[in-house]
Amino acid sequence: MWERYKKYLLHDEELGLTLDISRVPFPDGYLDKMATQMSAVFEQMRELEGGAIANPDENRMVGHYWLRNPELAPKTEIKQTIIQNLKKIEEFVAKVHQGQITGQRGKTITDVLIIGIGGSSLGPLFVAEALANYQDPIRLHFLDNTDPDGMDRVLLRLEKRLDTTLTIVISKSGGTTETYNGMVETKLKYQQVGLNFAKHALGITQAGSLLDRLIQEEGWLAGFPMWDWVGGRTSVFSAVGLLPLGLQGIKIDQFLEGARLGDLLCQKEAVAENPAALLALMWYFLTEGRGGKNMVLLPYKDRLEKLSKYLQQLIMESLGKEKDLAGIQVRQGIGVFGNKGTSDQHSFLQQLLEGPDNFFVTFIQVLKDREGSSPIITKESTSGDYLQAFLLGTRKALSQKGRSSITLTLRQLSPVSLGALLAVFERTVSLYAFLVNINAYHQPAVELGKKAAGEIISLKNKGVAFLKANPNRKFELKQLALEIGEPEEQEALYILLNHQAANPDRGIKKEPGGEVYWFEGQK
Repeated sequence: MWERYKKYLLHDEELGLTLDISRVPFPDGYLDKMATQMSAVFEQMRELEGGAIANPDENRMVGHYWLRNPELAPKTEIKQTIIQNLKKIEEFVAKVHQGQITGQRGKTITDVLIIGIGGSSLGPLFVAEALANYQDPIRLHFLDNTDPDGMDRVLLRLEKRLDTTLTIVISKSGGTTETYNGMVETKLKYQQVGLNFAKHALGITQAGSLLDRLIQEEGWLAGFPMWDWVGGRTSVFSAVGLLPLGLQGIKIDQFLEGARLGDLLCQKEAVAENPAALLALMWYFLTEGRGGKNMVLLPYKDRLEKLSKYLQQLIMESLGKEKDLAGIQVRQGIGVFGNKGTSDQHSFLQQLLEGPDNFFVTFIQVLKDREGSSPIITKESTSGDYLQAFLLGTRKALSQKGRSSITLTLRQLSPVSLGALLAVFERTVSLYAFLVNINAYHQPAVELGKKAAGEIISLKNKGVAFLKANPNRKFELKQLALEIGEPEEQEALYILLNHQAANPDRGIKKEPGGEVYWFEGQK
């Protein structure tokens, strides 16, 4: 194992990044065998970065790589837009930190609330927690769902500090339902404490969107752009991530520089020197090019706990595709689950060792334990020594059971190393997608759920409106479905009305244990 470890180990001293693929059982000669395919993949990547239409469904380019290196942008106006936006972000952040931009009552900003969902929140949330410091000048909070109780938990925590809280609303289209709901509830909370939401609000959206128009009409503090060539799951290096992270106090120039250096490392066509190429080839080998396996992510660092959620969207939304580019049904995809070591290995390691062999593990370790020195706990070892021992012990146990694993190591956790890590995973996804001939940059199935949700809301409104039009009259479910012209939707109507009846403010009543509903009140 030592000879195999040395043979396939990749280490980049500048970034302090190491990749160990020795515990994947690919045969000697595999990397050479894949050289021709990888040559074609690298050419596709060059075309992508050069501005090729990579998403034919939406006729758009894919240019998140340009965000950390504007010189790569295929058009001068795109390059200038990126540079100008970064300058605008830096100037706004500086004014907030210097007290030149304050809350409505003139107080220094202490908190920032980010309202977004999916890619509009996962990236900033992950990086904010990974790089948080007790000296950060501003605390970040997130509304990333349309759960009323979840909103209350966040807004009640901020209620007494709303006069020193900025709110960032993030939506590319401006019409994302979950984000809109969070914005409206937050706006009401500001109004309840006598504050003008617009004097605390920032927006990040596409030019001309519904949100962009609202920003202009209500006179929000500022608006920042989102571009159609940046997908939500790769937007953390745009204003989506840079604005809140900069306000928190994270050095966004270093974060961008780390991603730029990660890109340069992953542009090398010598596969053995390219971590993204090696990872993509390991995924390809482990899935036999067909997908269908799970990646169990185990970062042995509390700060990286949200990495699995971030990578779930990046990998599963990009690679989970029914058809390839030739229109052939392939059902591609790599499932991602996990949380952190060592705590979560207690919950599922037993199955990893003795259950179905339908996964591979990706370990992530950070060599630097903490700022300052560590005490010796027992057996001449620190807590950090034990953390690493559990990682290596788990890795060894998996190997003994014939289970594959990959280990990514960072020398330390910093804006630079984290930027590089995310760049490596972004490029791995792109390279693997080219290997299996799928489009990693569209997500048609996501829209199906949104469309269905709209239809469900319409059904709910029809049922409630009918009951309100006939107050205090009881209707059996079957009769009600017939009355509103939806006889095939009894199941959905039953579930919807039970939800209404469980919330007393809606006025909908239900007979206990039955299927009879009515509206208690007046027309």
